[in-house]
Amino acid sequence: MATQRSWLAAGAISGLVAVAAGAFGAHALRELPPRYLDVFKTGAAYQMYHALALLAVAGLGRGRWTSVAGGCFLAGTIVFSGSLYVLALTQVDRWGAVTPIGGALFLAGWASLAVAALRRKRPT
Repeated sequence: MATQRSWLAAGAISGLVAVAAGAFGAHALRELPPRYLDVFKTGAAYQMYHALALLAVAGLGRGRWTSVAGGCFLAGTIVFSGSLYVLALTQVDRWGAVTPIGGALFLAGWASLAVAALRRKRPT
């Protein structure tokens, strides 16, 4: 099982990459067709949302369901945002077929986070 520190670091690094990707998209990719620029921006936005979700995982502490949630958020970010970044940069639309797998991982992560929160014991 990953530690709180590991999830905190993963969230922080993912947030850093999301900000860098957003800046890259805003400045270096201005010449991209608007459709692909929007795709790239969507990847950066979802990466940031799920970087914050990883911070929530770190805050909930260790547990089976928090680890499942963190793993799903991390894998979802790689697959979802990664496929959108590659799609936008290559303009090869087939990469879009991979994106829903990342979306399903995000959904599984949110469901797992809900289970983790509901099963969490109250401090005494």
